[in-house]
Amino acid sequence: MHMRVFVQNSMTAVSKLGSQKRQLLSYWDMMNGERDNASKQYNGIVSRFLLSAAASDLAVLTLVGDRKLASITINSWPNWHKEKSYSLLLNPLLSEMVSRSYTNLLDLASGNFPTFGRTGKKLTRVMTVTGVISDLDDENTNSITSDGPSSVSQDRMIIVGNQLPIHARRRRDSKGWDFSWDEDSLLLQLKDGLGEDVEVVYIGCLREEIELDEQDGVSLTLLENFKCVPTFLPLDLFSKFYHGFCKQHLWPLFHYLLPLSPDLGGRFDRSLWQAYVSVNKIFADKIMEVINPDDDFVWVHDYHLMVLPTFLRKRFNRVKLGFFLHSPFPSSEIYRTLPVRDELLRALLNADLIGFHTFDYARHFLSCCSRMLGIAYESKRGYIGLEYYGRTVSIKILPVGIHTGQIRLVLRFPETEARVAELRDQFKDRIVLLGVDDMDIFKGISLKLLAMEQLLMQHPEWRGKLVLVQIANPARGRGKDVQEVQSETYTTTKRINERFGRPGYTPVILIDSPLKFYEKIAYYVIAECCLVTAVRDGMNLIPYEYVICRQGNPTLDRILQFDPSVPKKSMLVVSEFIGCSPSLSGAIRVNPWNIDSVAEAMDSALVIQESEKQLRHEKHYKYVITHDVGYWANSFLQDLQRACRDHIMRRYWAVGFGLSFRVIVLDYTFRKLSVDHIVSAYKRTSSRAILLDYDGTIMPQTSINKTPTREAINTLKSLCNDSQNVVFLVSGREKKTLGEWFSSCDKLVIAAEHGYFLREKSDLEWETCVSVADFEWKQIAEPIMQSYTEATDGSYIETRESALVWHYQDADRDFGSCQAKELLDHLESVLTNEPVSVKSGQHIVEVKPQGVSKGLVAERLLSMACQRDKLPDFVLCIGDDRSDEDMFEVIMSAKSGPNLSPIAEVFACTVGQKPSKAKYFLEDTTEIVRMLQGLASAASNPQTLPE
Repeated sequence: MHMRVFVQNSMTAVSKLGSQKRQLLSYWDMMNGERDNASKQYNGIVSRFLLSAAASDLAVLTLVGDRKLASITINSWPNWHKEKSYSLLLNPLLSEMVSRSYTNLLDLASGNFPTFGRTGKKLTRVMTVTGVISDLDDENTNSITSDGPSSVSQDRMIIVGNQLPIHARRRRDSKGWDFSWDEDSLLLQLKDGLGEDVEVVYIGCLREEIELDEQDGVSLTLLENFKCVPTFLPLDLFSKFYHGFCKQHLWPLFHYLLPLSPDLGGRFDRSLWQAYVSVNKIFADKIMEVINPDDDFVWVHDYHLMVLPTFLRKRFNRVKLGFFLHSPFPSSEIYRTLPVRDELLRALLNADLIGFHTFDYARHFLSCCSRMLGIAYESKRGYIGLEYYGRTVSIKILPVGIHTGQIRLVLRFPETEARVAELRDQFKDRIVLLGVDDMDIFKGISLKLLAMEQLLMQHPEWRGKLVLVQIANPARGRGKDVQEVQSETYTTTKRINERFGRPGYTPVILIDSPLKFYEKIAYYVIAECCLVTAVRDGMNLIPYEYVICRQGNPTLDRILQFDPSVPKKSMLVVSEFIGCSPSLSGAIRVNPWNIDSVAEAMDSALVIQESEKQLRHEKHYKYVITHDVGYWANSFLQDLQRACRDHIMRRYWAVGFGLSFRVIVLDYTFRKLSVDHIVSAYKRTSSRAILLDYDGTIMPQTSINKTPTREAINTLKSLCNDSQNVVFLVSGREKKTLGEWFSSCDKLVIAAEHGYFLREKSDLEWETCVSVADFEWKQIAEPIMQSYTEATDGSYIETRESALVWHYQDADRDFGSCQAKELLDHLESVLTNEPVSVKSGQHIVEVKPQGVSKGLVAERLLSMACQRDKLPDFVLCIGDDRSDEDMFEVIMSAKSGPNLSPIAEVFACTVGQKPSKAKYFLEDTTEIVRMLQGLASAASNPQTLPE
């Protein structure tokens, strides 16, 4: 009875396991009477259930909480079941599987970081269906921390999309389903580029609704026969997710349509956003049932699953995760109108690699990250990357290709050949222009029809000869806008045909009924020119398919009576607003909104010389066959492998809640500075050196009033008054300003202008640390800086005695950054022969004499401390930006030198959690000041530790 209660409690924690609960309890009841006969069945189902439950944090806690009860119950079982049950319940697997994200948050808060070694393979490569883990008989799976080799060496890619590449059809007797591959699905076609040694698993939804009592059977069938794991969503949730948030908010916005009125997508609906997040979480749960996080790659596709990376990264900090967006990414001016803009950006940045079709889409994404999150990108050896909390998020720019082999195969179908012959006869003595588009507001069908009408008006010689065949695929969305597009299309087609048609001649043929793929292929073959006039489209592969079909084959050449020795030809008129346009350099690019321009382009495509048509076709054909879907998939996988190759060698800490979650990559020795720890070291030592930065360390960077607070001055005075201390304050500010601010701190050593000036006491004169012959270089640099200041609104020049600094923190972020790069290059080129260094910093470009750095100040501090009777045995150095890294480098290298005591305790501390040469961090200036107050308090009251 105890075991039954235990199982019930466990299954309550993982309600998603569905039918396994009924199976397990029925096996228990059956075993009461037929234990021997049922032993194998029960043993297997218990094993699979408990390991599945362990995949959930909640289930793990439930199981661990019931461990005593489980142990008592297991002891009453025969030996054949004791061993198996103990291995499942009582070994270290459960304690190790508690989510690290929780422990990381506690560790970061306390400053005590646990050390995790590299964990081995967690599970053999298995698939789960509604929580059941299959094939767990491998002995190596007893412990999650096993470092033994995987039982399967094959690489595996988990491909996640909104829809599975599966066709489902209910059987005629309504008893079950028949399934087949969707050969047109991109997710299926990309397998060709991954290689035979890569196992592919698919996760997604089915297009058809599956009844609840059929879902387990369907899942098992798809798993066993197709390696697909279906995600079943309730109808109301799916409607809010897909038809609601995806199609009413994301899809229009990504295609530059703002919800300016209820008719244009409607206002933002928080309930639809919550449904979107919920569905992404469900997808993540499905992936967690499948994944071996140490080895598997996960490739997520399109805007339906943009927050999925956050859920996966939260569960598995080292997951190898790629994301590809198949739609446009809008400019920052459009994207910033989305109320959940930051959440989506941060979620995407939890991927290792983010892919886009064109540089424009990637540029817009990078601009959004810069403007809204303050994250700048860098290009290193041809690769674009974003530094995000110590992780490098790589950006991939490569348009997807088509499956050329599939099209060539369809071209050889007898049905295709027969249909081509029919169309040849139907359009005898006619020139065919072809359009193939979905019936939606962004495909520009009505603009194309208007251009055709304009062409026939301005060029009457084409009347009776030219036919536009427009294939209108059924719309993927629904709503009033689709109905309006349909109505306008029908009305325009009717008007053109009534005006220019005559018996035996119909200028526009509209096909709005579904066509089989071979029928579309046949139209491609006989079309003289293909027109794509979409006003906005992520990629659009129609031109690629058209080029391959126009290449044809010998059989089609005979049907069309083409001379095989004559090069093939084709012409393309494409919108400049579609993703494939940049890759088709031989196409005639048009602005679809300019009807006259499109009409003239159509005429040009028809009258251009045959040799020119052949050359353009050859150029396009070579590109399409060399950049097919396999090439695209293989290239993405290679970049994903490159982006993830250092995962196992790096240390990750998880921080943040909800969609603000992210992981921080830090050095293994990098940790939060504990106040208790440094105060204890402070008390134990008697010769101390303290070096403090000012802006961003003692004073927040965001503060408008930069004058030090009375609290900060009193703390510094207390530290300086301790005879065992030497305290340095270093800043880039002018000596006059610093002297006035800290005039009451008599014993404070101040280094101004990054160490060019130094004053040991308030009653002493300032001295220069670097000898500079003259400052004639200022006469060269200042006019250049002035010209950039006039051209960059919000920028200004700070003139110091030793340096010139150009500030642009108040300028437009993107423009200011661009101008700063130009200014840096400009100054470096004109000051090459001058004894100065030109450097960029946080929103600044600075020109200063060579040799001036905060590292020089650190060396001076150690030199002064060494002049005492005793070598320094305590060193504290705190800074916040790139210029302070020179101080950290000097301080850390001095540990092994003659300037410090052999037992010296060195604390190099940066502000904020970021990659640094420092070994410690504190979160902000508030924590810095509180820590300094703790040191000052320890000096005045050595028996009391600060809170």
